[in-house]
Amino acid sequence: MTKSQNQLVKPDILCIGSVLWDVIGRSASVMRVGSDVPGRIRRIPGGVAMNIAMTLSRFGMRPALLTSVGVDADGRALMSEAERLGMITEYVYQSEDLPTDNYMAVEGANGLIAAIADAHSLEQAGDKILRPLEDSRLGSAEAPFEGLVALDGNLTRELLSEIGKSPLFSKADLHVAPASPGKAERLLALLGHPSATLYVNLEEAGLLVHSSFDNSAEAALALVDRGAARALVTDGGNSASVADKSGVITQKPPEVLVTRVTGAGDTFMAAHIAAEKGGATASDALSRAIHSAAIYVSGETPL
Repeated sequence: MTKSQNQLVKPDILCIGSVLWDVIGRSASVMRVGSDVPGRIRRIPGGVAMNIAMTLSRFGMRPALLTSVGVDADGRALMSEAERLGMITEYVYQSEDLPTDNYMAVEGANGLIAAIADAHSLEQAGDKILRPLEDSRLGSAEAPFEGLVALDGNLTRELLSEIGKSPLFSKADLHVAPASPGKAERLLALLGHPSATLYVNLEEAGLLVHSSFDNSAEAALALVDRGAARALVTDGGNSASVADKSGVITQKPPEVLVTRVTGAGDTFMAAHIAAEKGGATASDALSRAIHSAAIYVSGETPL
């Protein structure tokens, strides 16, 4: 897809946050510190915002990326791949001073062993990535963007706090995910937003409300009590829940053989957004998200 073709298409959703290259090493062996085992190493487009956008594209939506990439070979290749996958890239902030970000992870049969996120460029770019929302390309303070927004916690605490109060997002339908448990508390700044839906796992929910929970239903209700308009909480192979002021819905995922974990939460979130966009009920949207994530971790591609 060329840039001129991009400009003719109105995005169905904005995906704001981390877009980078994932370098993922996977092995079928159980691993521990110091393990040296055979496996496969791949470099693929990644980052929370990119993972969500890729899944949304597979579900027939047209996402636009708001992020930062370098004016370097990695950045050019990443944007070319994003366009090939059906994303709108014309709003991406391209920096001549900052390199394209990268993420590296090692996964074994027993799950994620270790990961390093070199995502400093996104944090340093700051609010520059939001310029299309204020210069009338996608919106302005006087006429804010009114559509769907998928937002990830790789943004700085300060920028997330600004987004939570900004008139640029006052009419947006926000769907928010932390980048990792270590960044979960950054989402506290968005708890008061009137439309913010939070997608977290059980550990992240506990970090947000400084408590611990026995199940996803308790966690989801606690987040709503804390100020979230709506909360979806997953718990690995245990039941997942969605809660708002009207109550809570809980469903158990199917049992599958786990072959990968990186990107599973992003797949869950994207599948839920796409289901709701298509008119699914709250129960059906949760079911579709759960089953899409299960298919993903089993090694298949959810459609």
